[in-house]
Amino acid sequence: MARGFQLSSELIAGVVVGAAIGWGFDKLLSTSPFGLIVFFLLGFVAGVVNVVRSARMTPGNR
Repeated sequence: MARGFQLSSELIAGVVVGAAIGWGFDKLLSTSPFGLIVFFLLGFVAGVVNVVRSARMTPGNR
């Protein structure tokens, strides 16, 4: 169960951080909503990559 929480929090963190960066760029550069969309998608991809990388690790490989 702890492993599931770890993987889900990594995915959620990637999406939230990407969306926050995109929102910040939109406010700074007045490019709404393009920065939010682009960085949301980049955050999602980064989150999925982190989940796949973490899921490959077994407890003995850490």
